[in-house]
Amino acid sequence: MKQSRIMSLVEPVANVVVGYGVTVATQTLIFPVFGLHTSLAQNLKLGAVFTVVSIARSYVLRRLFEAIQNRIP
Repeated sequence: MKQSRIMSLVEPVANVVVGYGVTVATQTLIFPVFGLHTSLAQNLKLGAVFTVVSIARSYVLRRLFEAIQNRIP
């Protein structure tokens, strides 16, 4: 079964949206343990940066593996 380009994007976006909340919560709890004190706004912005990077990474890897799969007879 071949995955469309749109679904290759939708899947990691859904995954990352759920992970975004986990990321912000984790940063809020863990950063102080390491002496990092950030505001909620800073945590949300940092989480957004990691979210964009994660979506791009997931999309590129998905397309790479799709290309590899299509080359194998």
